[in-house]
Amino acid sequence: MRIAFLVNSIAGEAAYYTTTSLAMAAAARGHQVCYVTPGDFVLRADDSLHVRAIAPPAIKQKKAEAFVASINDEALPTETIDVADIDVLFLRNDPSEDADERPWAAHVGAMFGRLAVERGVITVNDPDGLARAQNKLYFQDFPEAIRPATLISKSIDEIRQFVDQHKQGVILKPLQGSGGRHVFKISSNKESNLNQIFEAVSGEGYLIAQGYLPAATQGDIRLFLMNGRPLQRDGVYAAFRRVPAKGELRSNMNAAGTAAAVDVTPDILRVAETVRPKLVADGMFLVGLDIVGDKILEINVFTPGGLPNMHELYGIDFSSDVIADLERKVAIRNDYPKQLGNRAIATL
Repeated sequence: MRIAFLVNSIAGEAAYYTTTSLAMAAAARGHQVCYVTPGDFVLRADDSLHVRAIAPPAIKQKKAEAFVASINDEALPTETIDVADIDVLFLRNDPSEDADERPWAAHVGAMFGRLAVERGVITVNDPDGLARAQNKLYFQDFPEAIRPATLISKSIDEIRQFVDQHKQGVILKPLQGSGGRHVFKISSNKESNLNQIFEAVSGEGYLIAQGYLPAATQGDIRLFLMNGRPLQRDGVYAAFRRVPAKGELRSNMNAAGTAAAVDVTPDILRVAETVRPKLVADGMFLVGLDIVGDKILEINVFTPGGLPNMHELYGIDFSSDVIADLERKVAIRNDYPKQLGNRAIATL
């Protein structure tokens, strides 16, 4: 199986990334791995779609640091590959990282992902589903029972009214964004720096305000879903608690958050089951839910991270399970080359 990973940039990849873990797991299982960035697609005059990709050496790396070094080797040649020769295109680029400096690149995954699908390539997550999930507005399509009270607006007057209605405070963040950037807690309208916070966040577009959940002080729980169901092996779920650093509001790992083992409760499983139908309908193969209590703070469909953390916590390489499921999907595609669409196969 040849699997191509679309990432924002090769130089930006890191040893602790889930994409790295997935690529290493694929290589360990004997598959060909290559990396593609938003500027690497070529649609030729004969309507054939190619990618200019780099492929790490066939030597299987045991250390993630060595693997990342191998894909950044300047001596590594660029290969031009017909997408028809790729079995799986794994879209792992984060549109929010490119929204400011490279807006042309933000939607490339969905755009060219559709073309890859038309040429028979299994593309996950499904590009049509990802096109509908370009920002946090996608979250509002899920049942209200599992969402915190939410306001989306660019009006400071609307936000002030919303803050007045939530005595435990409000979380304010950009509608488009990831990694915990520009996330603030507003306790009341009496805060002297509210206007400055509003100006900082609203500069990125629409804002999303959510009623604060006090249980978030203990961090949130990242739970992976694969094919719409909690990813697990031998009764151990692919889940962990993201614990915020002392004095830090955000629990994001790139904001000094730490990973801790967690027991997945029936309440958490009920939340996952509530979102399953839509995730399956949208072809969302691999998703990360951020859960506090019985509410979801975010649904990560582009680059959910944390699989390496769970390898360290539980000694289970869930990345290998993900690749094994892609192998199964390729076998299904071979049996049903035209009968099943990409969205069906993505979550089958």
